[in-house]
Amino acid sequence: MSGSILITGGTAGLGFHCAVALARQYPKHQITVASRNDTQDTAGTINRITGQKNVQYLRLDLSSLSQVRLFVKTWTEANKPPITHLLLNAGLQFPREVSYTDDGYEKTFAVNHLGHALLFSLLIPRLAKTARIIVTASGTHDPAQKTGMPDAKYTSAEELARPTGQALSNEGRQRYTTSKLLNILWTYALERRLANLRSDPNQARNWTVAAFDPGLVPGTGLARDAGGLVKFMWLRVLPRVIPLLSVLVSPNIHSAEESGQSLAWLAGDAQVTAKSGLYYEGRKEINSSTESYEEKKQEDLWEWTLKHVAEGPEEVAVFELKSLA
Repeated sequence: MSGSILITGGTAGLGFHCAVALARQYPKHQITVASRNDTQDTAGTINRITGQKNVQYLRLDLSSLSQVRLFVKTWTEANKPPITHLLLNAGLQFPREVSYTDDGYEKTFAVNHLGHALLFSLLIPRLAKTARIIVTASGTHDPAQKTGMPDAKYTSAEELARPTGQALSNEGRQRYTTSKLLNILWTYALERRLANLRSDPNQARNWTVAAFDPGLVPGTGLARDAGGLVKFMWLRVLPRVIPLLSVLVSPNIHSAEESGQSLAWLAGDAQVTAKSGLYYEGRKEINSSTESYEEKKQEDLWEWTLKHVAEGPEEVAVFELKSLA
């Protein structure tokens, strides 16, 4: 195998279709789809679709920092080829009252941001000299898009991770849109550090990052924790009327297959992989929200995250991209 591709949330929805597209595009790469469970034998299904044997599944629970570390330990011990494409795609929405992980963090924050940030940081030594990192965000992070979702609001990383007071009454959909804002804030903070690497001739790293809005994709597992009627509409009704919705509601409504192919394009198309620090709505480069460009918020999130996921000064140096082998 000439390289590794890792896709979180790759067992269903747009992640699944992205994995199919990348497996076809990179038949000599080892492609890993990772999620909390895989009852449908996703890797076997993709291998049958493509007629290849280069896709496998690994369990990954992003809600647990210790489980993320165990995943990377397993990955490292397997001596997999260097990672050329890392797609931080998984995401969940918890529509009811605030709930917490075993680590004590609000679940939306933990799964959609913190687990991915730790995963990337631990995998830094496993990245190939040229690597593409994609973070799946959402247009719902931008109030100007008027998606019908509650406006994202960044207070502080600490308040979002461990809400207190009034923040405890924020509805789950608002915690979700804010988590998507976090994805973009973190992407831009990461890009500043990657730009320093790319400009250093002694490092010889060509790592690029982009944030991706797949649009509204009915039928995915995003609403798995929603109520009965909402879940039924999301899984059974809306996927059947996507063409109508794209005309009557918004052109940014897509099938899982269409969005998955767009994600694969952003990860692997030579026209865009050299570009870094940008935000895409499907295959169109656009501006993210005004708030997402606030460097003070980007750095607050980055520094808080570093403080809470790094164990000791050696990890801090690696996670800050200051100590690379």
